[in-house]
Amino acid sequence: MRAETISIGTELLLGEITDTNAVWIAQRLAEIGVDLYFRTTVGDNVGRIVDAITHALTRADVIITTGGLGPTVDDMTREAVARATNRELVLDETLLAQIHDRFSRWGTPMSENNVRQAYVPRGATPIENPVGTAPVFIVEIDDHYVISLPGVPREMKHLMETRILPWLREKTGGEQIILSKTLRTCAIGESLVDAKITDLETSTNPTVGLLAHPGQTDVRVTAKAKTRAEAEALIREMEAKVRARLGDWIYGEGEETVPEVVARLLAARNWRIAIAETNTAGKIAEALRERPEGTRILKSAMLLDNVTELTEENAATIARQFRAMTGADIALAVLGTTGSAQDMYGEDTGQSVIAVATAQETAHGAHTIGGIQEQAQAWVTTRALDLVRRAAIK
Repeated sequence: MRAETISIGTELLLGEITDTNAVWIAQRLAEIGVDLYFRTTVGDNVGRIVDAITHALTRADVIITTGGLGPTVDDMTREAVARATNRELVLDETLLAQIHDRFSRWGTPMSENNVRQAYVPRGATPIENPVGTAPVFIVEIDDHYVISLPGVPREMKHLMETRILPWLREKTGGEQIILSKTLRTCAIGESLVDAKITDLETSTNPTVGLLAHPGQTDVRVTAKAKTRAEAEALIREMEAKVRARLGDWIYGEGEETVPEVVARLLAARNWRIAIAETNTAGKIAEALRERPEGTRILKSAMLLDNVTELTEENAATIARQFRAMTGADIALAVLGTTGSAQDMYGEDTGQSVIAVATAQETAHGAHTIGGIQEQAQAWVTTRALDLVRRAAIK
């Protein structure tokens, strides 16, 4: 079953609120094996809402709208669904009685405009909302379904969990599930990851997709199956292939971060680290200090000023000297251009050199990214911690 969600509300388009409803619904649909192919956001304009629903009906089996079911004049979802499905709005006396009863229990007079909430497209299946005043309804048209939910997250979630998800499970013919697992890589570009696993990305079940971040690339493996066990087996098989191709470029999985993994590795080896930074402005030390293992692993940290010799040899010397001076098991030196004009996307991209020294060896590298721009610092931080990670896994 193919689904599309339509989030309704001008406040979403203005960025006044974050659309957490769409994310939550996407997660729940995946749990029951419903494919969500499109997410649409539209403002409080009946014509545009009609267009969005009409277009969605050409490419999805089920359309789930959220928002626009309140009692005010800018709540236009009811009218839009009726127009998109060529129906008129009719008063549902049962829903009206339920709304009256709810206001009575609250001890609050019901306003006349609340009557609007009892109108649904003719032939729709109404669903009572026990936690609010905006009833839900489902319209069927030519083997497609339009499900309209309130925009209030508490109400929407309750109705999804108790009414809509069970209804969808029945429509899909039983239990299905979509599972995903993310493998996290760093210090390797998206294009190189793609080159190494291109053929795997053509798989249809499980699917393999990439998502790039500064200094990192995620590989997401997604499987659809009748049971969780079957989906997990599909993911394990594909994961093994991805790991065979990418090797130790993969630093973790799920939501693991590079600082989290590095801190855990250093703690496991009972290593303490000394860090000297320039253009990363203490962010590397801070990232490790914030980990639960921070006080155990961070031996010393300092900021370097007036470093003019940005060479790998100088960085290596500083790392070795800092390690000897502090008595740390491993030392990291990051030297880079610190001018604010440096931009990782501009003509002058700056420079950073990184070195890691242990008792056994010193590793180092030079990179054409520098400056104190946020993305540049994030990129260099990831590269530097990856060098520490590689030293810790030897």
